[in-house]
Amino acid sequence: MGTVAILGAGVMGETLLSGLIRSGRSADDLVVTARRPERAEELTRTYGVRALSNVEAAEAADTVVLVVKPQDMGLLVEEIRDHLSPGNLVVSLAAGIPTTYLESRLPEGVAVVRVMPNTPALVDQGMAALSAGRSADPAHLEEASDLLRSCGRVVQVAEKHQDAVTAISGSGPAYIFYVVEAMIEAGVVLGLPRPTSTELVVQTLFGAATMMRETGQHPTVLREQVTSPGGTTAAALRQLDDHKVRAAFISAMEAAAVRSHELASGLD
Repeated sequence: MGTVAILGAGVMGETLLSGLIRSGRSADDLVVTARRPERAEELTRTYGVRALSNVEAAEAADTVVLVVKPQDMGLLVEEIRDHLSPGNLVVSLAAGIPTTYLESRLPEGVAVVRVMPNTPALVDQGMAALSAGRSADPAHLEEASDLLRSCGRVVQVAEKHQDAVTAISGSGPAYIFYVVEAMIEAGVVLGLPRPTSTELVVQTLFGAATMMRETGQHPTVLREQVTSPGGTTAAALRQLDDHKVRAAFISAMEAAAVRSHELASGLD
């Protein structure tokens, strides 16, 4: 697979690093960078990987994974661009950074793959969507996919869909947590102790998600199985419909997609 360099070993960078180690990648084939020397030492001590400067990591790697904030991407690319060669693969996990932005600043022939991950990667249940730049071939896409599979699932999408991906799965965990918060509060209002309400809601969420994945049934079918005519669930769902909750979710995700596009459009 060659050497993989993870530039920017913050939370998501370390998540990817630990996932790669657990999936069987040798620490000898992994290098990391970190802003603070003590952070670099911690990663070396924990995972047995080499911690290098950004330039050294770029020179040593076949695949370079950029895991920095979007606003820091320009300076990082400027720092490493002269130390990459045609044939290198650059995988960007920075939200909203198009492949064209990177390709215009990197040497001709460097393959770029754009990734939209999400935070459940922290518990190996991430959802990552990959898009290929113009120089990335199927082998590059497979290498990038293999990296991200170490901490979750992967789909490949046309880059024009990345704003929608950001709105659905990138920001998606926040919507789920928002709903869970509301359900827990409802349990407390109805007289349940908060720990009990929390356990009920979290396990219900986990069970419902597992049912959808394992049965393969459409969520409408599964919802109807729970909803008896004139029953408690029907009464609750009527309230959600009366308050236009479904429409509000669609509008919220449309807003997230628009904002994603705006952020990308604002890049120099």
